[in-house]
Amino acid sequence: MCDSLCAFQPERTLFAKNSDRPPGEVQVLEAFATRRAGSILHTQYLEMADAGAAALIGSRSTWLWGLEHGVNAHRVAIGNEQLWTTDNPAEAPDALTGMDLVRLGLERGRTAEQALDVVTALIDQYGQGGIGDRDEGKAYFSSFLIADPTEAWVLETSARSWAARRVDPAERGVALSNRISLATDFTRASIDVAAVGDFDQWRRATSPTAHADRRLAVSRPGAQDVAASPSADAGARELAVLLRHHGADAWGRPGDDPVQTSGLPPAVIDRLGTGVSLCLHLDDVQATTASMIASLPRDQSEPLRAWVAPGNPCVTVFVPTFGVDGVAPELAQAATWHRFETLRTRVDEARAAGAPGSDGRERSATALAEIRAVLAPVEADLWDEADDVAGQSPDQHAPWARGVWPRVDLALLTLGA
Repeated sequence: MCDSLCAFQPERTLFAKNSDRPPGEVQVLEAFATRRAGSILHTQYLEMADAGAAALIGSRSTWLWGLEHGVNAHRVAIGNEQLWTTDNPAEAPDALTGMDLVRLGLERGRTAEQALDVVTALIDQYGQGGIGDRDEGKAYFSSFLIADPTEAWVLETSARSWAARRVDPAERGVALSNRISLATDFTRASIDVAAVGDFDQWRRATSPTAHADRRLAVSRPGAQDVAASPSADAGARELAVLLRHHGADAWGRPGDDPVQTSGLPPAVIDRLGTGVSLCLHLDDVQATTASMIASLPRDQSEPLRAWVAPGNPCVTVFVPTFGVDGVAPELAQAATWHRFETLRTRVDEARAAGAPGSDGRERSATALAEIRAVLAPVEADLWDEADDVAGQSPDQHAPWARGVWPRVDLALLTLGA
């Protein structure tokens, strides 16, 4: 599944994504250095000429070459979502996956529009195909949200067909989920889509959209609210709450720290949309396995910042990073991801152990409250400290961010993870 959104503030763009994958699939956050052009590049299924790469950070399922989301040194951020369309991805030969395209767009794009050009040119040349979900043996096509400090593009695809729309800054923000959102309102398109004039013709009518519509009902107004936040710090904190959203019921007391979670895990969750939420807990099928928030400032003297979370955002810590070299190395370790998986399992098993309905929710609420009581103060302290560090000399940013892990580690040990 997956959800991406961005919000336009006067001096920056804020980007966020929840990556929903098979619940047991490890996802790591890695820093990638610049790479010279000239060799052969090995993507998931294809080989191609290597055009070189910008430095970037990205979140990657360990069996994949491509990325679920990331941000590069040029302050371009990209995330993708699975789409169901009239084309059958199972019939497509191995080519580029959506995750390949995220990584290639970040490697080669210096602006959002340039990254869009990179991705659409690669789709035109190579097409899309190949298993993207190993647990279910499933191939799929993708939509993409591509953002930089001044603009954002929505790109939706089906095989070699695609449509793209530049987001009007007057919209203040935009959100994507697992359904086609473009129709006749595209800015650019592949030749076949331009000829038809309506990308909604590629929407598979038999595929349910309730699971996406429920999440968009939260993420779209949420993006609008974040755009009105007074600063990058305040907006990022609001995004953390949004990515932790479990539904309409508030969790905790009014006035709790804003980096707390929002909503209880629902008592019933199914593929048709019942109980499906931004922070996903679809038992044995899909869960949010990594998240990212990024601040893309226009002022080059202001640091590029991201906050990255392994596992379900409700039971994890959004760890602050600076630039593309200020990342705690422990985030690239599979063992780190498994520690947060332990906490998600604790919440989900508490719900399953209760009687159907409220008793299961009460048990999961208790488990979640115990976890947040330990993690939320650590996260809040790290965010406050990162805000202070952001105003200090740039040579202090990366060393501080690389050294934050011991405090997260202690909190996990306190929770027995």
